[in-house]
Amino acid sequence: MTRSDLVDELAARFNQLTHRDAESAVKAILDAMGDALVRGHRIEIRGFGSFSISRRPPRTGRNPRSGESVQIPERRVPHFKPGKALREALDQRTAELKERGELP
Repeated sequence: MTRSDLVDELAARFNQLTHRDAESAVKAILDAMGDALVRGHRIEIRGFGSFSISRRPPRTGRNPRSGESVQIPERRVPHFKPGKALREALDQRTAELKERGELP
């Protein structure tokens, strides 16, 4: 699902929202989540999952073309952990689709 798919879904579910309003709502939510992660906060959405920042320590890598050693600096990367309700719903939906032969 892309951002525009999310906007379309939101506009379709709530008839009182125009497409522009739905787009503004999605943008505001994603911007707020991004800002919170940049500040180092953890985001928890009950029933869906949590977003946090993980630290990757500095390390020595290798340039694949020249074989030369390269220092890779420390990085902060986003991490998503799905919630219990999302995992269970995913397992149930996958089992249903397999029973119907829609998944291998």
